[in-house]
Amino acid sequence: MGALDHISELFDCSGGGSHHKKRKQLQTVELKVKLDCEGCERRVKKAVEGMKGVNEVDVDRKASKVTVTGYVEPSKVVSRIAHRTGKKVEIWPYVPYDEVAHPYAAGVYDKKAPAGYVRRSEDPYVNQLARASSTEVRYTTAFSDENPTACAVM
Repeated sequence: MGALDHISELFDCSGGGSHHKKRKQLQTVELKVKLDCEGCERRVKKAVEGMKGVNEVDVDRKASKVTVTGYVEPSKVVSRIAHRTGKKVEIWPYVPYDEVAHPYAAGVYDKKAPAGYVRRSEDPYVNQLARASSTEVRYTTAFSDENPTACAVM
């Protein structure tokens, strides 16, 4: 804290003490919004551009995706779009196809996802598919060509 900050706090007449507002961080919020036409696209963009702290709004109608960059909170952006446009809004639920171990598992694959994306999953059962159990490992190595003590029947 510099000398000028210290002096300004001494002569502060606001009476609120020395509490500073916590600054919001610059972040990018990706949302899924059903966009049918240019009018829908314009309404969503107009609703978000009016928010305080918004720097940039990018609307991709083909992917039904709205990207908002600025000093905003994701929950407030979601509620603003839902209130102003009456549309169903959710945080972007998809991740790139390459980041998922089993993209065709039941909880991950989604026919409605844009090309190259699958649904994000925190389900432990889906994540468990990536790991083989000890029984599976024993059976696969018993008949493996790399294992010198493998079954001689093969």
